[in-house]
Amino acid sequence: MFFKRASREEEKTPDPADESRVFRTSRPVVAIREVRKIYEGGVEALRGVSLELSAGTITSLVGRSGCGKTTLLNLCGAMDFPTSGEVEVAGMVTTGLGDVALTGLRRCKIGFVFQFFQLLPTLTALENVELPLLLAGAGNARATARERLDWVGLPEKDDALPYQLSGGQMQRVAIARALVHNPAILVADEPTGNLDTASGEVVLRLIRRAADEFGAAVVMATHSAEAAAIADRRVRMRDGLIESIE
Repeated sequence: MFFKRASREEEKTPDPADESRVFRTSRPVVAIREVRKIYEGGVEALRGVSLELSAGTITSLVGRSGCGKTTLLNLCGAMDFPTSGEVEVAGMVTTGLGDVALTGLRRCKIGFVFQFFQLLPTLTALENVELPLLLAGAGNARATARERLDWVGLPEKDDALPYQLSGGQMQRVAIARALVHNPAILVADEPTGNLDTASGEVVLRLIRRAADEFGAAVVMATHSAEAAAIADRRVRMRDGLIESIE
């Protein structure tokens, strides 16, 4: 049903026009090194976790709710920071980066796919996909957005508003938006959790293609066995630790 693959620099804002893609190098796209994360109140979400993500691969994070996978996902997407240890994302150590550099890192190197789509309701599908490029000041935003909508199989939906789309179609638009700037990293949080089986299969094939065709390092938190099955590695978490890697 699903297919598998064949086989500290100084702080600065990443340039959206920079064509030197991180995944072309041999160094990990994401490196988590002995990370602990303690939230207010003393809750220890991660307890000394190390993990590397390579270009062109999918890593699924599985385990019960509260095991730490969402925290780890947020660290990979530079949306949160470790209490101790080090997180390197696309060649940049996230701790200590200023707001401008962090915004540039997320905007230019990371794509996000969420369970509930997070499309802007007043923008058309095409405008939603185009928005990250406009915010980054990239050229040919409209043409590139059309290419990505075509890539996810929705060329005829460019003028549709989110409420006019099915759940599966909204998630496909969200994937097009996440990939419109050719990110080095794709972070997916329960991407099929709000979809029926058929729509979920389409979304998972697109995520597999994102790794195979774009060379993205994909990290995906999921409770779905079907979603975990498309991954190159399944990282099973328990009580803030990595229990096994399969």
